[in-house]
Amino acid sequence: MASSLKQTTTLSTKGQVILPKALRERRNWGPGAQFLVEEAEDGVFLRAAPRFPVTSAQDVFGMLKVSGPAKTIEEMDAAIAAEARRHACD
Repeated sequence: MASSLKQTTTLSTKGQVILPKALRERRNWGPGAQFLVEEAEDGVFLRAAPRFPVTSAQDVFGMLKVSGPAKTIEEMDAAIAAEARRHACD
């Protein structure tokens, strides 16, 4: 969603830059939003920081210990449906 409208802002004495309100609203950037700042040859790039660290399957394998034999997809589907029914009756 690139905008052809170029706007300017000013660096404060504290090193702060104010992003235009319309841009913040379009990007859903509120107070406390964190950014990655990348220096490039022709300027500086500002990107929203990821909300969660990047992980891989190897990072999380073995995190949930299970006892007993593995469940089939059908058994898992049946357990989910039973739990959904139980919550619907509450």
